[in-house]
Amino acid sequence: MEQIADMVTINGTHLYYEHAGSGHPLVLIHGFTLDTRMWEDQFAIFTQHYQAIRYDMRGFGRSALPTEEPFTAVEDLRALLDTLGVSRTFVLGLSRGGHVAIDFALMYPERTCALVLVDPALGGWTWSEAFSQSMRELEITAQTQDVDAARQRWLAHPFFLPARERPELAERLAQIVASYSGWSWLHASSEQDANLPDLRPLERISIPTLLMMGERDIDEFQAIADRIAGAIPHLTKLVLPGVGHMANMEAPEAFNEAVLHFLGNLKHHHLE
Repeated sequence: MEQIADMVTINGTHLYYEHAGSGHPLVLIHGFTLDTRMWEDQFAIFTQHYQAIRYDMRGFGRSALPTEEPFTAVEDLRALLDTLGVSRTFVLGLSRGGHVAIDFALMYPERTCALVLVDPALGGWTWSEAFSQSMRELEITAQTQDVDAARQRWLAHPFFLPARERPELAERLAQIVASYSGWSWLHASSEQDANLPDLRPLERISIPTLLMMGERDIDEFQAIADRIAGAIPHLTKLVLPGVGHMANMEAPEAFNEAVLHFLGNLKHHHLE
């Protein structure tokens, strides 16, 4: 399959996506304020083994901004896969993308063959007051100063610290975040949570799951990982040493090897 980079119109919005490779589908879901570019070290390699799909969620990258109309990221993903003719897929998500991946697996278990969760967030999680305050401060900064000031404050957040220690990676992240519109900092969100209980019934996820964590990710995400690891029955946890929240960008070779090894070892009957 030749690489396709295009816009698709679904659910009253426009999503940018890239689609390449052949074999079993594998969809990549980016983190908050990020976009398809965070997968630069993965996409070409994964397309050698799978039919890889990466896309910008609504409000990020080259996809359209939200409007006042309610939407869910899970339904956007479902509609994108429908348009591409993908009935079942591996789902890989980092941080906020991990949150979407989990909810997609819960809402559409018949369409999800395996999960790869990377430093994931979790819907219904009760965030610490310190973390919640750090998020509120981003909104205040964007609204009282400007979006660029909020972007700079965001890049200074502790979970970007390990990545910022490497100048080339810090520059890549800055370029991606510079493209973020700041929509969620300036507007009341029209995004709805998936139609799931506040405490996600993770025990219902029966598919093979790889949970990858950066050893240096912040305590909040380590606690989320503990909750996930203690609930999903067929889960393998892998900690990447010396790595922070942006695991795929900080240690791309180790990350790619782990993902390909995990997916390659799945038994054939999981794909049918």
